[in-house]
Amino acid sequence: MSRVVIVGAGIVGAATARELARSGHDVDVIERSAPASGTSGRGEGNVLVSDKAPGAELELAQLSRALWRELARDLEEELGDGFPGIEFEPKGGLVVSTTEAGAQPLLDFAAAQRDAGVRAEVVGAADALALEPHLSRALTAGILYPDDAQVQPVTATEALLASARRAGARVATGAEVLGAVREPRGPIEGVTVRSADGRESVLRADVVVNAAGPWGAELGRRLGAPIPVRPRRGMVLVTTRMPHRVRRKVYDADYVGAVGSSTADLQTSSVVESTASGTVLIGSSREQVGFRDDFSSRIVAELARKAILLFPFLADASVMRSYSGFRPYMPDHLPVIGEDPRCEGLWHATGHEGAGIGLAPGTAAILSALVGGNRPPIDADPFAVSRPGLAPHLEEAPA
Repeated sequence: MSRVVIVGAGIVGAATARELARSGHDVDVIERSAPASGTSGRGEGNVLVSDKAPGAELELAQLSRALWRELARDLEEELGDGFPGIEFEPKGGLVVSTTEAGAQPLLDFAAAQRDAGVRAEVVGAADALALEPHLSRALTAGILYPDDAQVQPVTATEALLASARRAGARVATGAEVLGAVREPRGPIEGVTVRSADGRESVLRADVVVNAAGPWGAELGRRLGAPIPVRPRRGMVLVTTRMPHRVRRKVYDADYVGAVGSSTADLQTSSVVESTASGTVLIGSSREQVGFRDDFSSRIVAELARKAILLFPFLADASVMRSYSGFRPYMPDHLPVIGEDPRCEGLWHATGHEGAGIGLAPGTAAILSALVGGNRPPIDADPFAVSRPGLAPHLEEAPA
Protein backbone atom coordinates (compact mmCIF):
# COMPACT_ATOMS: atom_id res chain seq x y z
CA MET A 1 0.00 0.00 0.00
CA SER A 2 1.06 3.61 -0.59
CA ARG A 3 2.03 6.47 1.69
CA VAL A 4 -0.35 9.24 0.61
CA VAL A 5 -0.35 12.95 1.37
CA ILE A 6 -3.56 14.79 0.51
CA VAL A 7 -3.23 18.56 0.34
CA GLY A 8 -6.53 20.23 1.16
CA ALA A 9 -9.19 19.37 3.74
CA GLY A 10 -12.23 20.48 1.82
CA ILE A 11 -14.91 17.95 1.02
CA VAL A 12 -13.05 16.43 -1.95
CA GLY A 13 -9.88 15.97 0.10
CA ALA A 14 -11.89 14.60 3.04
CA ALA A 15 -13.79 12.09 0.91
CA THR A 16 -10.56 11.01 -0.77
CA ALA A 17 -8.81 10.59 2.58
CA ARG A 18 -11.60 8.39 3.88
CA GLU A 19 -11.66 6.24 0.76
CA LEU A 20 -7.89 5.75 0.64
CA ALA A 21 -7.53 5.12 4.38
CA ARG A 22 -10.32 2.55 4.34
CA SER A 23 -8.53 0.87 1.42
CA GLY A 24 -5.45 0.37 3.57
CA HIS A 25 -3.23 3.27 2.49
CA ASP A 26 -1.19 5.30 4.97
CA VAL A 27 -2.81 8.75 4.68
CA ASP A 28 -1.87 12.25 5.86
CA VAL A 29 -4.10 15.25 5.16
CA ILE A 30 -2.40 18.66 5.18
CA GLU A 31 -4.55 21.80 5.42
CA ARG A 32 -3.10 25.29 5.75
CA SER A 33 -6.21 26.64 7.45
CA ALA A 34 -9.12 24.60 8.85
CA PRO A 35 -11.30 21.86 7.34
CA ALA A 36 -13.95 23.21 4.95
CA SER A 37 -12.56 26.74 5.36
CA GLY A 38 -12.39 27.35 1.61
CA THR A 39 -14.83 26.46 -1.16
CA SER A 40 -16.60 23.71 0.81
CA GLY A 41 -17.69 26.10 3.56
CA ARG A 42 -18.96 28.72 1.12
CA GLY A 43 -21.47 26.73 -0.90
CA GLU A 44 -25.04 25.51 -0.66
CA GLY A 45 -24.39 21.79 -0.26
CA ASN A 46 -25.78 20.85 -3.66
CA VAL A 47 -25.95 17.22 -4.78
CA LEU A 48 -27.34 17.70 -8.27
CA VAL A 49 -27.91 15.81 -11.47
CA SER A 50 -30.35 18.38 -12.86
CA ASP A 51 -27.77 20.89 -14.09
CA LYS A 52 -25.50 18.51 -16.02
CA ALA A 53 -25.74 17.63 -19.69
CA PRO A 54 -25.15 14.04 -20.83
CA GLY A 55 -21.49 13.19 -20.70
CA ALA A 56 -18.67 12.46 -18.27
CA GLU A 57 -19.68 14.95 -15.57
CA LEU A 58 -23.23 13.64 -15.48
CA GLU A 59 -21.93 10.08 -15.11
CA LEU A 60 -19.79 11.25 -12.20
CA ALA A 61 -22.82 13.01 -10.70
CA GLN A 62 -24.97 9.89 -11.01
CA LEU A 63 -22.28 7.77 -9.35
CA SER A 64 -21.82 10.32 -6.58
CA ARG A 65 -25.55 10.68 -5.96
CA ALA A 66 -25.81 6.94 -5.33
CA LEU A 67 -22.75 7.04 -3.07
CA TRP A 68 -24.10 9.97 -1.05
CA ARG A 69 -27.12 7.89 -0.08
CA GLU A 70 -24.80 5.17 1.21
CA LEU A 71 -22.47 7.65 2.89
CA ALA A 72 -25.26 9.33 4.81
CA ARG A 73 -26.30 6.00 6.26
CA ASP A 74 -22.77 4.71 6.89
CA LEU A 75 -21.52 7.89 8.55
CA GLU A 76 -24.51 8.00 10.86
CA GLU A 77 -23.96 4.38 11.91
CA GLU A 78 -20.20 4.80 12.28
CA LEU A 79 -20.07 8.14 14.12
CA GLY A 80 -23.23 7.76 16.18
CA ASP A 81 -25.49 10.29 17.86
CA GLY A 82 -22.55 12.17 19.33
CA PHE A 83 -21.63 13.58 15.92
CA PRO A 84 -23.93 16.08 14.15
CA GLY A 85 -25.83 14.66 11.19
CA ILE A 86 -24.75 15.72 7.72
CA GLU A 87 -28.35 16.72 6.88
CA PHE A 88 -28.53 14.65 3.72
CA GLU A 89 -31.90 15.61 2.30
CA PRO A 90 -33.11 13.89 -0.91
CA LYS A 91 -35.72 16.56 -1.45
CA GLY A 92 -35.54 16.75 -5.24
CA GLY A 93 -35.24 19.76 -7.49
CA LEU A 94 -37.58 21.75 -9.68
CA VAL A 95 -36.28 23.67 -12.69
CA VAL A 96 -38.65 26.17 -14.27
CA SER A 97 -38.81 28.56 -17.14
CA THR A 98 -40.56 31.89 -16.76
CA THR A 99 -40.37 32.94 -20.42
CA GLU A 100 -41.72 31.51 -23.66
CA ALA A 101 -38.24 31.55 -25.16
CA GLY A 102 -36.82 29.48 -22.30
CA ALA A 103 -39.42 26.73 -22.29
CA GLN A 104 -38.36 24.63 -25.26
CA PRO A 105 -34.61 24.61 -24.48
CA LEU A 106 -35.46 23.42 -20.97
CA LEU A 107 -37.65 20.62 -22.31
CA ASP A 108 -34.99 19.60 -24.84
CA PHE A 109 -32.28 19.55 -22.16
CA ALA A 110 -34.40 17.31 -19.96
CA ALA A 111 -35.15 14.95 -22.84
CA ALA A 112 -31.43 14.48 -23.48
CA GLN A 113 -30.88 13.80 -19.79
CA ARG A 114 -33.62 11.16 -19.75
CA ASP A 115 -31.81 9.36 -22.56
CA ALA A 116 -28.79 9.27 -20.22
CA GLY A 117 -30.80 7.71 -17.38
CA VAL A 118 -31.77 10.81 -15.40
CA ARG A 119 -35.24 10.99 -13.87
CA ALA A 120 -36.52 14.26 -15.34
CA GLU A 121 -40.30 14.59 -15.23
CA VAL A 122 -42.09 17.27 -17.24
CA VAL A 123 -44.62 19.12 -15.10
CA GLY A 124 -47.15 21.70 -16.22
CA ALA A 125 -47.79 24.97 -14.44
CA ALA A 126 -50.59 23.54 -12.29
CA ASP A 127 -48.46 20.59 -11.18
CA ALA A 128 -45.48 22.84 -10.52
CA LEU A 129 -47.63 25.00 -8.26
CA ALA A 130 -48.90 21.92 -6.47
CA LEU A 131 -45.28 20.97 -5.78
CA GLU A 132 -44.26 24.52 -4.81
CA PRO A 133 -47.40 26.51 -3.90
CA HIS A 134 -45.50 29.77 -3.38
CA LEU A 135 -43.94 29.83 -6.85
CA SER A 136 -44.67 32.64 -9.27
CA ARG A 137 -47.63 32.00 -11.56
CA ALA A 138 -45.57 33.15 -14.56
CA LEU A 139 -44.34 29.67 -15.48
CA THR A 140 -43.98 28.38 -19.02
CA ALA A 141 -42.35 24.98 -18.34
CA GLY A 142 -41.12 22.88 -15.44
CA ILE A 143 -38.99 19.78 -14.89
CA LEU A 144 -39.00 17.81 -11.65
CA TYR A 145 -35.74 16.06 -10.71
CA PRO A 146 -36.51 13.62 -7.87
CA ASP A 147 -32.85 12.70 -7.40
CA ASP A 148 -31.50 16.15 -6.57
CA ALA A 149 -30.41 16.39 -2.94
CA GLN A 150 -28.60 18.54 -0.41
CA VAL A 151 -26.14 18.09 2.45
CA GLN A 152 -24.70 20.42 5.07
CA PRO A 153 -21.23 20.78 3.51
CA VAL A 154 -19.19 21.75 6.57
CA THR A 155 -20.63 19.00 8.76
CA ALA A 156 -20.26 16.50 5.92
CA THR A 157 -16.59 17.43 5.48
CA GLU A 158 -15.93 17.05 9.21
CA ALA A 159 -17.78 13.71 9.25
CA LEU A 160 -15.71 12.36 6.36
CA LEU A 161 -12.50 13.43 8.10
CA ALA A 162 -13.66 11.84 11.37
CA SER A 163 -14.29 8.60 9.52
CA ALA A 164 -10.90 8.86 7.81
CA ARG A 165 -9.22 9.27 11.20
CA ARG A 166 -11.00 6.17 12.47
CA ALA A 167 -9.44 4.33 9.53
CA GLY A 168 -5.97 5.56 10.50
CA ALA A 169 -5.60 8.83 8.59
CA ARG A 170 -3.86 11.79 10.22
CA VAL A 171 -5.07 15.36 9.68
CA ALA A 172 -2.76 18.34 10.22
CA THR A 173 -4.28 21.84 10.12
CA GLY A 174 -2.44 25.16 10.08
CA ALA A 175 0.24 23.52 7.94
CA GLU A 176 1.30 24.55 4.45
CA VAL A 177 2.95 22.50 1.70
CA LEU A 178 5.91 24.43 0.31
CA GLY A 179 7.14 22.06 -2.38
CA ALA A 180 7.94 18.54 -3.46
CA VAL A 181 10.85 16.34 -2.45
CA ARG A 182 12.17 14.75 -5.64
CA GLU A 183 15.24 14.29 -7.76
CA PRO A 184 15.32 16.12 -11.12
CA ARG A 185 12.83 14.39 -13.42
CA GLY A 186 12.29 11.78 -10.74
CA PRO A 187 9.11 10.77 -8.92
CA ILE A 188 7.82 12.66 -5.92
CA GLU A 189 9.23 11.24 -2.69
CA GLY A 190 7.45 13.56 -0.29
CA VAL A 191 6.63 17.17 0.47
CA THR A 192 8.15 19.96 2.51
CA VAL A 193 5.65 21.22 5.09
CA ARG A 194 5.71 24.38 7.20
CA SER A 195 3.74 24.16 10.44
CA ALA A 196 1.86 26.97 12.15
CA ASP A 197 4.88 27.78 14.34
CA GLY A 198 7.09 28.22 11.27
CA ARG A 199 9.02 24.96 11.51
CA GLU A 200 9.74 23.11 8.28
CA SER A 201 9.83 19.34 7.93
CA VAL A 202 9.71 16.68 5.26
CA LEU A 203 6.75 14.31 5.01
CA ARG A 204 7.58 11.27 2.93
CA ALA A 205 5.03 10.02 0.43
CA ASP A 206 4.65 7.86 -2.66
CA VAL A 207 1.50 9.72 -3.72
CA VAL A 208 0.66 13.40 -3.27
CA VAL A 209 -2.92 14.45 -4.05
CA ASN A 210 -3.62 18.04 -5.02
CA ALA A 211 -7.07 18.64 -3.53
CA ALA A 212 -6.57 22.36 -3.01
CA GLY A 213 -9.61 23.48 -5.01
CA PRO A 214 -9.17 26.90 -6.63
CA TRP A 215 -5.73 27.16 -5.02
CA GLY A 216 -4.69 24.02 -6.92
CA ALA A 217 -2.85 25.98 -9.61
CA GLU A 218 -0.38 27.43 -7.11
CA LEU A 219 0.00 24.08 -5.36
CA GLY A 220 0.62 22.37 -8.70
CA ARG A 221 3.32 24.94 -9.46
CA ARG A 222 4.99 24.31 -6.11
CA LEU A 223 4.91 20.57 -6.69
CA GLY A 224 6.26 20.80 -10.23
CA ALA A 225 3.23 20.54 -12.52
CA PRO A 226 0.88 23.56 -12.77
CA ILE A 227 -2.74 23.00 -13.77
CA PRO A 228 -5.06 25.67 -15.22
CA VAL A 229 -7.61 25.80 -12.39
CA ARG A 230 -8.84 29.31 -11.62
CA PRO A 231 -11.10 30.84 -8.96
CA ARG A 232 -14.65 31.67 -10.05
CA ARG A 233 -16.38 33.72 -7.38
CA GLY A 234 -19.98 33.10 -6.39
CA MET A 235 -22.23 34.85 -3.89
CA VAL A 236 -25.12 33.50 -1.81
CA LEU A 237 -27.70 35.36 0.27
CA VAL A 238 -29.13 33.93 3.50
CA THR A 239 -32.50 35.06 4.86
CA THR A 240 -33.61 35.05 8.46
CA ARG A 241 -35.53 31.98 9.62
CA MET A 242 -39.09 31.58 8.45
CA PRO A 243 -41.75 28.88 8.03
CA HIS A 244 -40.77 26.44 5.29
CA ARG A 245 -42.28 27.63 2.05
CA VAL A 246 -39.69 26.28 -0.42
CA ARG A 247 -39.85 22.50 -0.44
CA ARG A 248 -37.18 21.66 -3.01
CA LYS A 249 -34.21 23.23 -4.69
CA VAL A 250 -35.86 25.51 -7.25
CA TYR A 251 -34.03 27.37 -9.95
CA ASP A 252 -34.62 29.13 -13.21
CA ALA A 253 -33.48 27.43 -16.40
CA ASP A 254 -30.90 30.20 -16.90
CA TYR A 255 -28.81 28.52 -14.18
CA VAL A 256 -27.80 25.66 -16.49
CA GLY A 257 -26.42 28.10 -19.03
CA ALA A 258 -24.47 29.98 -16.36
CA VAL A 259 -22.89 26.76 -15.08
CA GLY A 260 -21.61 25.86 -18.54
CA SER A 261 -20.49 29.34 -19.54
CA SER A 262 -16.82 30.22 -20.00
CA THR A 263 -17.18 33.98 -19.73
CA ALA A 264 -15.30 35.81 -17.00
CA ASP A 265 -18.03 38.44 -16.73
CA LEU A 266 -20.66 38.47 -14.00
CA GLN A 267 -23.58 36.11 -14.54
CA THR A 268 -26.54 35.70 -12.21
CA SER A 269 -29.44 33.27 -12.17
CA SER A 270 -32.16 32.49 -9.66
CA VAL A 271 -31.58 29.55 -7.30
CA VAL A 272 -33.70 29.25 -4.16
CA GLU A 273 -33.88 26.59 -1.45
CA SER A 274 -34.66 26.22 2.23
CA THR A 275 -32.34 24.76 4.83
CA ALA A 276 -33.12 22.49 7.75
CA SER A 277 -32.66 25.45 10.12
CA GLY A 278 -35.41 27.47 8.40
CA THR A 279 -33.32 29.97 6.46
CA VAL A 280 -33.57 30.36 2.69
CA LEU A 281 -30.46 30.31 0.51
CA ILE A 282 -30.56 32.54 -2.57
CA GLY A 283 -28.04 32.34 -5.41
CA SER A 284 -26.34 32.29 -7.67
CA SER A 285 -23.63 34.40 -9.25
CA ARG A 286 -20.50 33.58 -11.21
CA GLU A 287 -17.61 35.82 -12.15
CA GLN A 288 -13.84 35.57 -12.53
CA VAL A 289 -12.16 38.28 -10.49
CA GLY A 290 -9.19 36.35 -9.14
CA PHE A 291 -9.27 35.94 -5.36
CA ARG A 292 -10.86 39.34 -4.80
CA ASP A 293 -13.54 39.01 -2.14
CA ASP A 294 -14.97 42.51 -1.79
CA PHE A 295 -18.66 43.00 -1.07
CA SER A 296 -20.88 43.90 -4.04
CA SER A 297 -24.28 45.48 -3.42
CA ARG A 298 -24.94 45.20 -7.16
CA ILE A 299 -24.77 41.41 -7.01
CA VAL A 300 -26.91 41.29 -3.88
CA ALA A 301 -29.57 43.41 -5.55
CA GLU A 302 -29.54 41.29 -8.72
CA LEU A 303 -29.81 38.00 -6.82
CA ALA A 304 -32.67 39.36 -4.72
CA ARG A 305 -34.51 40.69 -7.77
CA LYS A 306 -34.34 37.37 -9.61
CA ALA A 307 -35.31 35.36 -6.53
CA ILE A 308 -38.45 37.47 -6.11
CA LEU A 309 -39.38 36.69 -9.73
CA LEU A 310 -39.46 33.01 -8.74
CA PHE A 311 -40.95 33.38 -5.25
CA PRO A 312 -42.81 36.69 -4.82
CA PHE A 313 -43.14 36.20 -1.03
CA LEU A 314 -39.37 36.80 -0.73
CA ALA A 315 -40.02 40.50 -1.33
CA ASP A 316 -40.89 40.69 2.37
CA ALA A 317 -37.99 38.52 3.57
CA SER A 318 -35.02 39.89 5.49
CA VAL A 319 -31.51 39.03 4.34
CA MET A 320 -29.47 38.04 7.39
CA ARG A 321 -26.13 37.84 5.65
CA SER A 322 -24.36 37.18 2.40
CA TYR A 323 -21.20 35.25 1.70
CA SER A 324 -19.04 34.56 -1.30
CA GLY A 325 -16.63 31.80 -2.17
CA PHE A 326 -14.20 30.73 -4.85
CA ARG A 327 -15.04 27.74 -7.00
CA PRO A 328 -12.30 25.82 -8.84
CA TYR A 329 -13.01 26.51 -12.52
CA MET A 330 -11.41 24.51 -15.33
CA PRO A 331 -11.41 25.82 -18.91
CA ASP A 332 -13.10 22.71 -20.31
CA HIS A 333 -15.61 22.46 -17.44
CA LEU A 334 -14.46 19.05 -16.17
CA PRO A 335 -12.62 18.24 -12.96
CA VAL A 336 -9.13 16.78 -13.00
CA ILE A 337 -8.95 13.36 -11.35
CA GLY A 338 -5.86 11.21 -11.70
CA GLU A 339 -2.06 11.13 -11.89
CA ASP A 340 -0.17 13.92 -13.62
CA PRO A 341 1.92 12.43 -16.48
CA ARG A 342 4.43 15.27 -16.10
CA CYS A 343 5.34 14.37 -12.52
CA GLU A 344 5.22 10.79 -11.27
CA GLY A 345 3.53 10.53 -7.89
CA LEU A 346 1.54 13.76 -8.23
CA TRP A 347 -2.21 13.26 -8.45
CA HIS A 348 -5.02 15.80 -8.80
CA ALA A 349 -8.57 15.89 -7.48
CA THR A 350 -9.80 19.41 -8.19
CA GLY A 351 -11.55 21.61 -10.74
CA HIS A 352 -15.15 20.72 -9.82
CA GLU A 353 -16.22 24.38 -9.81
CA GLY A 354 -19.56 24.65 -7.95
CA ALA A 355 -20.24 20.91 -8.01
CA GLY A 356 -17.55 19.67 -5.64
CA ILE A 357 -19.95 18.84 -2.79
CA GLY A 358 -22.06 16.64 -5.01
CA LEU A 359 -19.15 15.06 -6.91
CA ALA A 360 -16.85 14.37 -3.95
CA PRO A 361 -17.78 10.70 -3.29
CA GLY A 362 -17.42 9.69 -6.94
CA THR A 363 -14.14 11.57 -7.24
CA ALA A 364 -12.79 9.75 -4.20
CA ALA A 365 -13.91 6.38 -5.55
CA ILE A 366 -12.21 6.98 -8.90
CA LEU A 367 -8.96 8.22 -7.43
CA SER A 368 -8.77 5.46 -4.84
CA ALA A 369 -9.28 2.82 -7.52
CA LEU A 370 -6.59 4.33 -9.74
CA VAL A 371 -4.07 4.68 -6.90
CA GLY A 372 -4.66 1.03 -6.01
CA GLY A 373 -4.24 -0.11 -9.61
CA ASN A 374 -7.88 -1.13 -9.86
CA ARG A 375 -10.59 -0.42 -12.39
CA PRO A 376 -12.55 2.71 -11.44
CA PRO A 377 -16.35 2.59 -11.17
CA ILE A 378 -16.75 4.75 -14.30
CA ASP A 379 -14.43 5.67 -17.15
CA ALA A 380 -11.76 7.98 -15.73
CA ASP A 381 -10.21 9.03 -19.05
CA PRO A 382 -12.39 12.16 -19.50
CA PHE A 383 -10.99 13.53 -16.22
CA ALA A 384 -7.31 12.81 -16.96
CA VAL A 385 -4.75 15.60 -16.98
CA SER A 386 -3.70 14.40 -20.44
CA ARG A 387 -7.18 14.79 -21.99
CA PRO A 388 -7.29 16.69 -25.30
CA GLY A 389 -9.50 19.48 -23.97
CA LEU A 390 -6.91 20.43 -21.38
CA ALA A 391 -3.77 20.14 -23.51
CA PRO A 392 -3.74 23.75 -24.78
CA HIS A 393 -3.85 25.03 -21.20
CA LEU A 394 -1.08 22.94 -19.64
CA GLU A 395 2.47 24.07 -19.00
CA GLU A 396 5.44 21.77 -19.24
CA ALA A 397 6.69 20.55 -15.89
CA PRO A 398 10.08 22.01 -14.90
CA ALA A 399 13.08 19.76 -14.63
